[in-house]
Amino acid sequence: MIGAGISDALDGFIARHFRMITFLGSILDPLADKILITALVLTLAWIGLFPLWLAIVICLRDLVIIVGATAYYMRAGKIEMAPTIPGKLNTFLQFFLIFLILGNAADFVRAASLLQPLFILVLLTALFSGGHYIAVWGKKAAALKSRATCGH
Repeated sequence: MIGAGISDALDGFIARHFRMITFLGSILDPLADKILITALVLTLAWIGLFPLWLAIVICLRDLVIIVGATAYYMRAGKIEMAPTIPGKLNTFLQFFLIFLILGNAADFVRAASLLQPLFILVLLTALFSGGHYIAVWGKKAAALKSRATCGH
């Protein structure tokens, strides 16, 4: 998991620094993050190390984002994925929380006292960033609809 997080950050840095950002990469990178986090939180919830309620919130947030992006793409015929600051913060906190849970379970770090506050913080950032994505893409969809009705 640590390797996946480091390689993801390094990949993003290289792509931005050398201006090697592609349409496919802009879709696959956040999708890979969502798949990895979903697999991890569901597995950890299954074995009792992660609250099921938080795993459900994380998965539903990501599902709403994916369905919304797909619907926008189907309507507009194109999409430009750009991570938001709240979304990046939420993803970072989710990875950090998973790292602490795994480290705590392996007695690598003593983080039991931090877990409950982090569960709440991840919940709040998941809800806020999910709402932020809905607001941003809702405005884009409204503008797309407005252009379509004004142009015809």
